[in-house]
Amino acid sequence: MARGHAVHKINFNSGDLLYWQTKKSLIFRDRLADLDDFMASVWTRYDITDQIIFGNCRPVHKPAIDNAAPFGVRTFVVECGYFRPYWITLECDGVNGHSLLPRHPDWYRKVAKRLPEQHPPQDFKASFAPQAVHDVIYHLAGICNPLLTPHYKTHSPYSIYTEYSGFVKRTLQINTIKRQELQQLDELLNNKTPFYLFPLQLNSDAQITHYSNFNTMAEAVKVVMTSFAQHAPPHTRLVIKNHPLDIGQINYKKIINELESALNIVGRTVYFESGDIRRLLQNTLGTVTVNSTTAGVSLALNRPTITLADSIFSMDGLTFQGTLDDFWAKAPRPDPLLFADFHKTVIYATQINGSLYSQEGTKLAAYHAAQALTKKKCALERCHDLY
Repeated sequence: MARGHAVHKINFNSGDLLYWQTKKSLIFRDRLADLDDFMASVWTRYDITDQIIFGNCRPVHKPAIDNAAPFGVRTFVVECGYFRPYWITLECDGVNGHSLLPRHPDWYRKVAKRLPEQHPPQDFKASFAPQAVHDVIYHLAGICNPLLTPHYKTHSPYSIYTEYSGFVKRTLQINTIKRQELQQLDELLNNKTPFYLFPLQLNSDAQITHYSNFNTMAEAVKVVMTSFAQHAPPHTRLVIKNHPLDIGQINYKKIINELESALNIVGRTVYFESGDIRRLLQNTLGTVTVNSTTAGVSLALNRPTITLADSIFSMDGLTFQGTLDDFWAKAPRPDPLLFADFHKTVIYATQINGSLYSQEGTKLAAYHAAQALTKKKCALERCHDLY
C-alpha cells in the first residue's frame, strides 16, 4: 500500500479473519463449487494484476491458480524455502512439482553466469515456538467457522485434536528419545559404519500427496527398503530418519521392523526418531529422498543423491538419473560447479530473504516481496530472458 498499490485480501475461515484483524477484506462464505465465479468477480471488480497464494495444492487455491491467466492476473506462490533457514519461496505460477524451473543443466550454467553477484541473506532469529503459537491461535479461531464460514473445509487430513494430541505426546517423549539416539548416532559415526540415508517426509505433505507416485510415506519406506535389501552392498546399512514435525500417527518403527524380517535384512537398518540430519548427511554414502528439500542440503555437502519424484533438484549432474536399484552401487557425487550455478539461479528466480513466522523474518519477507511484485517481469521470466 505504501508504494501506491491497492491490496485486497480474501479470507476463507475464521483464522484468516483473526490475523487480518480490522483491515478491510473480502470473505468467501459459499461452497467450493461457487469459488470460480467469486474469483472472477473479484479480479474484474478490483482490476487485479497479481495474486499471492500460500501453496498451490489446497482446494481453495486451485480455482484461483487455474483460472487467473485469462483475466490477466499474474500468480505468485509462497511456500517454505527450497533453501533454508533464511529463505522462503516466492515463485511465479507454481512451486515444487508445479515449478516452471527448467530441469536442464545447461540452462543453469548459462543463466548463472549472467546474473549479478548475490549478497548473503540477512540473518535473523528463528525458532519453532512462534510457529507453534500462531498455529494454535489460528486453529482455535476455527471454532467460529460454522457461524462465519459454514462451508469451509480444511485441507488437512487430520483433525486438530489428532494433530495436537500427537504432537504433545511426541514432545513429551522426544528428550528421552534424543538422549538414547545420540549414543546410537555416535556409535554409528565413530565406528565408520557405511550407510545410506533416507529422511522421511510428513505423510500429509503435498510433496507426497500431489508431487509423488506414492500414496503414503509407508509405501515409500517399503519401496526403498526392498530396493536396499536386493541391491545395496551387503556391508552397508540404511538409516531412516523421521520428520521432526511428525505427529506419530504412523508407527514407522514397527513398519521398518516388520519389513526387516520380511526382507531378511534384520540389523541392517537404523531408525532415528530425532537425530542430527546434518551430521548424518555429512557422513552418508548417499541420500534417498522422495521430494524433500533435504536433497538441497545433501547436494551442498556433495553427497550422491536421488529423488523419487519430480523435484526441482532432479536433473543430470545433480541427482542420480538412473533407477533406485542402481543408485546403491553406481551413484556419482554431484557436480559442485553445476550445483553452485543451480543454487545461485534458484535463489535469484524463486527465493526471497525472510521467514513466514518470526517477526524480524516476516518484515524482511514483506520488504523483498514488495520489491519482487512491483517489477514488470517476475524473476524467473527475467532468467529466461538471459538464456
